[in-house]
Amino acid sequence: MELTLRSEEAELLLEVLDEHHRQFIREIARARHHEFKCALKSKEKMIESIVDKLKAAAPQEELSLRAMNRG
Repeated sequence: MELTLRSEEAELLLEVLDEHHRQFIREIARARHHEFKCALKSKEKMIESIVDKLKAAAPQEELSLRAMNRG
């Protein structure tokens, strides 16, 4: 998959993902069931990875994000 974003779009996506990331962290702290907490932690790590990739690519005028589709 390839996704090309203008800098304004990338900034908005980064804002949305940052907020969602913070919500996941709060939800993990409140979770009582171990399996649910583990599932949330897994998703939180994926969000963190995406945010890091966006931040690394942010200086570019246009972002081109690629993900290999496996399977």
